[in-house]
Amino acid sequence: MKIDRDLYEDTILDHNRNPFHYMFLPQNSNHKAYGFNPLCGDEFTINLRIADGVIQEAGFEGVGCAISVASTSMMIEVLEGLNMMEATALAQRMMAFFHGEVTSSHDAELPPGQLALLGGVFDHPERIKCANLAWFILHAALQKESNTVCTE
Repeated sequence: MKIDRDLYEDTILDHNRNPFHYMFLPQNSNHKAYGFNPLCGDEFTINLRIADGVIQEAGFEGVGCAISVASTSMMIEVLEGLNMMEATALAQRMMAFFHGEVTSSHDAELPPGQLALLGGVFDHPERIKCANLAWFILHAALQKESNTVCTE
């Protein structure tokens, strides 16, 4: 998959500087999960308010590198309005994407919209866990798992 390096870098930097719903705790959040990447110190809590099976609000808090913050911000931005099945499918698709299971730009499973830009992380394999952390945490939040998510 070919990624426009300038667009990738600009998007990552924009989301890192101005993350969507960062330090935002949805009122009456009812799904939440925490996770971390021990190798680089990224750690986030994802907070969701789900009503009638639909994500009404989503936010996150924590600290991380530019890649992990941008990935989390981009994820949070697309979640609101998705039902739980759609959000779970998106999380699974993104986890497969970061594991190299989705590689063709013609593949119907390629991440939608700006999320495909996260494929730029493949130029830096050591950063894949940074980009993937949010998606593991989202999956845990949707399932209401109480265990801490860890990339190791």
